[in-house]
Amino acid sequence: MSDILVAQRQALLLQELRASGAVRISDLAARFGVSGGTIRRDLAELAAAGRVKKVRGGAVLAEPETGAEAAAAPAPGPTPTPAPPAPGRTLGLLVPSATYYYPQVVAGVRAVAAERGARIVIGLTDYAQPRDLQQIDELRASGVSGLLVASTGGHCPPPETLAQLRDGDIPFVLLERQPENSYEPCEFVVSDHRQGAYGAVRHLRDLGHTRVALYTNGSPTAPLIREGYAAAVTRLGLDPSAPVRDGGRPTLGSAEAARQYDAFIDACLESETRAALIHSDHDAIELMQRMRGRGLRTPEDMALIAYDDEIAALAEVPLTAVAPAKYEIGAQAALLMLARLDSAESMATRQLVMQPRLIIRESCGSPAPAAD
Repeated sequence: MSDILVAQRQALLLQELRASGAVRISDLAARFGVSGGTIRRDLAELAAAGRVKKVRGGAVLAEPETGAEAAAAPAPGPTPTPAPPAPGRTLGLLVPSATYYYPQVVAGVRAVAAERGARIVIGLTDYAQPRDLQQIDELRASGVSGLLVASTGGHCPPPETLAQLRDGDIPFVLLERQPENSYEPCEFVVSDHRQGAYGAVRHLRDLGHTRVALYTNGSPTAPLIREGYAAAVTRLGLDPSAPVRDGGRPTLGSAEAARQYDAFIDACLESETRAALIHSDHDAIELMQRMRGRGLRTPEDMALIAYDDEIAALAEVPLTAVAPAKYEIGAQAALLMLARLDSAESMATRQLVMQPRLIIRESCGSPAPAAD
């Protein structure tokens, strides 16, 4: 594995530590599709650099980072001044991943909770082996006064998950999820991924591309990205014959993943498509490396925009990326919940939709975003 991939993996590892305070070797090895020995070497290198402290089975963050290291931390916004704990204000937080996308969401929740004197109890489910219902029950049993929930599965929570949340006697806010029935009263905070995809395709159109391809990875966000992409192709008058492919969720670095990337590259070359929106950062980076192995350059031969902006800036050619407001999603959800818990009166149902930003870097060949 190349040095750049090692750097990317270690950056993600540090990001998780900043968000959760600790990591387990077994969890990280499964997430990144590498051996436990590889993760141990990463931790050893980070420990030698003074970034982490190794513990049995994993690691914790070393002393608080300063200078450039602190500036690179993924959670934006000011450092909150902790307030004294308040009785009866404990937030239960359920997320499906501790290593990708959700660490910044968790950081936003933690910042608001610290500032408002609330406590957080976290539960982890998993895309491969969902435990949503069990974790909701366990969080309730722990005595939480409100729930912040990002379920596994798609963008819309399964009916049984919503039913279980409604059957309880405590309020809940959905994170990056909303009911399939748009008329159903339910509080949520979500990213407008349709708008994020539309803006990325529009930017490539403004750079002169008449064909823009799309690659997604089978995540809960993928259907929304496809909807925004399709709307952009239609409304902006782009060639609808550009490749659209969902590669599923093969293990990162596996032969199946490589086959999916190669098939997508072949389809782009055959259709003379020279621009693509790729979800996620990992897939965009792997795709770029497969292209390079075939003598193709970014952005000269293929302009790329990644979706998520987790590690896009660390790519060999820094990736222009759609950046959902992950930290703000967590912070706003916590604020909604605490406002409800603190209110002595009945409150209207609140639903917050946040638009992702387009962060311009080198991979699409543009120094600045275009505006309609």
